[in-house]
Amino acid sequence: MFSGIVEEVGRVRALTQDGDAISLSVDAALVLEDLALGHSISVDGICLTVTDLHAGGFTVGLSPETLRLTAIGDCQPGDRVNLERALQVGARMGGHYVQGHVDGVGQILSRTPEGDSEIVLFSAPAELMPYIVMKGFVAVDGISLTVARRTENAFGVALIAFTSNATGLGAKPVGARVHLEVDVIAKYVESLLATRFGGAAGGAQMEGQ
Repeated sequence: MFSGIVEEVGRVRALTQDGDAISLSVDAALVLEDLALGHSISVDGICLTVTDLHAGGFTVGLSPETLRLTAIGDCQPGDRVNLERALQVGARMGGHYVQGHVDGVGQILSRTPEGDSEIVLFSAPAELMPYIVMKGFVAVDGISLTVARRTENAFGVALIAFTSNATGLGAKPVGARVHLEVDVIAKYVESLLATRFGGAAGGAQMEGQ
């Protein structure tokens, strides 16, 4: 479980394939302090397992399922990625409950300056839009953000200068793909109501990566 508060922006070292095994190596510093083999870490909003630690970074394994459901396979050496270690019991909860289970891939549609901030508009798969509500939470590349705009098939957030500078989202251009995770509480509520009153729960619930 994560909070959506990015701790560090790492750099992709390599995306490699050895037989059927595909792995992603990331250069980092802060998140290495208490990271161990087998730990979960959020990389651009994807919950992944640490399979190796090396000087100045770590490696995670990528399953075919993860590659199908996310854009992580697009990574190139030098790309910036948002990193967050798993929550500690008793720590402050600054964002919202983020599982690191990507629900879908969206795209940056526009970036409009507004003071020292900007309004960033994203597309989202149609099946996710019911879970995206005004002033509600959404995780974009693992960043906990508040919905400030909403249309039938898109949503926008007010990206403050601090968040832009402290995460990899600030450098992503219009057209870039992003990982989306909607609020898990909304999905649980929908599932419970469907069980009680009949009908199927929505299609946004996917197997975790």
